[in-house]
Amino acid sequence: MSRRTLALIAASFVAIFYGANFSIAKDVMPHYVQPYGFILLRVLGTAILFWLIGFLGPKEKIQKKDFIRIAGAAFFGVAFNMLTFFVGLNLTTPISASVLMVTAPIIVMILSAIFLKEKLRFLKIVGILVGLAGTLLIILYGKGNHLTATNPTLGNFLVFVNAASYACYIIVVKKITQKYHPFTFMKWMYTIGLVLVLPFGLHEVLEMTPEAIPVSGLLKIGYVVLFATFGTYVLNIFAIRELKPTTVAVFIYLQPLLASVFAIALGSDSLDIVKIFATLLIFVGVYLVTKPTEKVKFQD
Repeated sequence: MSRRTLALIAASFVAIFYGANFSIAKDVMPHYVQPYGFILLRVLGTAILFWLIGFLGPKEKIQKKDFIRIAGAAFFGVAFNMLTFFVGLNLTTPISASVLMVTAPIIVMILSAIFLKEKLRFLKIVGILVGLAGTLLIILYGKGNHLTATNPTLGNFLVFVNAASYACYIIVVKKITQKYHPFTFMKWMYTIGLVLVLPFGLHEVLEMTPEAIPVSGLLKIGYVVLFATFGTYVLNIFAIRELKPTTVAVFIYLQPLLASVFAIALGSDSLDIVKIFATLLIFVGVYLVTKPTEKVKFQD
């Protein structure tokens, strides 16, 4: 089996793991653990796994000046990112949350224009406006089961903030990933992230009653840590190294579809006209933003 085929399989599993994560994580909260406590467990478990691999992997020293950038990556990529996502997911529906996550490329384009001075062409500006229109539609009008989505408007907004945080993380982390091995960088990022989320989640972890959590609940918590966090990152590294960015992006855009299938199958969400129309707007926006710009060729 070729490395490309293996990379395609890896990318497929990343999309599946993320797609299932929306429903599985929501089923854990708040029945077995509150959102902040769940985040602490997720970050702690992932940090431990990266440190264990670090003992067997590359031995690199991080320069002191780079810890500032790593701390910024830990804030946007771990702490603020997960705090807003898990609280938002707890308040809204899996399908709405998965659709809003796809707005990250649009936000990256906006941030790149502001901080990296990248030029915005007409089609990309149109894509940003169309995508943000879909985002606004799902935030304001995306509803769900009142038993599972207690405050969908606030929840949708927090998931969108999470997507913006992840976009900031991509901008901040770019230089670090080119300088250090991913495992070296990730173990420090999750360690700093652990320190950042500890004050928020410690009391909720202490309030847990592990003996009251059924085996199914423990397996779901383990799934989020092992597969939806640690596993997806490791598989993504391999996929990104072997495939073109545009190919990897296709699998990212499959996540809302897979999340919808899992959510409907598990009975945690349902489709409606607002979600469908908002999803179409966001996908059109993302397509226009990420579409390669064709260079005009002039003949003599």
